[in-house]
Amino acid sequence: MVELVVFAVAAAACLVGALGVVFSENPVHAALSLVGTLFGIAVLFVAQEANFLAAVQVIVYAGAIVVLILFVLMLLGVDRVENLRVEPLVGQRAAAAVLSLGVLALVVGALASTGYEVTGPVGELDVTVADVNRLGESLFTDYLFAFEITSVLLVIAVVGAITLARRPRGEEIVDPGQAEREAQLARRMAEAEARAGGDGAGEGEGAEEAEGAEAGAAGEAAAEEVTR
Repeated sequence: MVELVVFAVAAAACLVGALGVVFSENPVHAALSLVGTLFGIAVLFVAQEANFLAAVQVIVYAGAIVVLILFVLMLLGVDRVENLRVEPLVGQRAAAAVLSLGVLALVVGALASTGYEVTGPVGELDVTVADVNRLGESLFTDYLFAFEITSVLLVIAVVGAITLARRPRGEEIVDPGQAEREAQLARRMAEAEARAGGDGAGEGEGAEEAEGAEAGAAGEAAAEEVTR
C-alpha cells in the first residue's frame, strides 16, 4: 500500500512538472517545472531501490543540467517577447502533432507486444557486485562512445548559446536621457572652471594692490628720513 501511494505521488509530480514545462509561458518557470519532474523520477528510482540512479538524477540532472539550462536562458534573454502565432518553420506544429502520435503508437505497440505485463531483466543479477561498480563498468566500456558524444553535445550547446547571445559591435547603446545628463555635467564643469578662474584673477589683483601699498609706504618712510 505504501509503495502504491509513493508511486502515485511521484508519478503525479512528474506529470504536473511535465505539463508545466510544456504550458509555461515563462522559460524560467518551465525550467523550474522540469526540476519537479526530475525529483519525481528520483523518487521512483528510490522506490525501485536504485539509490545510485536517484542520487545521479538529483545531483547531475536537477542540479547541473537545470543550472546549465537557466544559464543558457539568461544568455539568450528572457525579456524578449515573441509572437507564438507566427511559425518560423511552416508546418512545424503539424509535424510535431504527427510525430507525437507516432511515438504514442510505438509505446502502445510495445506494451501490447508484452501482453501488458511488467517485464524485467533476463537472467539473475549478481548480488555480490555493487550497482555502482556494474554501472561504472558498463558506462566506461560498452557505452563509452555514447557517453563522450553526450558531453560533446552539451559543450556545443553552450558554445552555440553564447554565440547567439553575443551582440555585434555597433553603435553604443545609450540610456534614455544619457545625452542630456552628459550635457548638464559638462555645463556644470565649465561653470566651476570659470568660477575658479575668476577667483584666481581676483586674488592676483589683490596681491598686486597689497604690494603697491607696501612699496608706497616704504617710499614715504625713506622720504621722511631724508628730510630729517
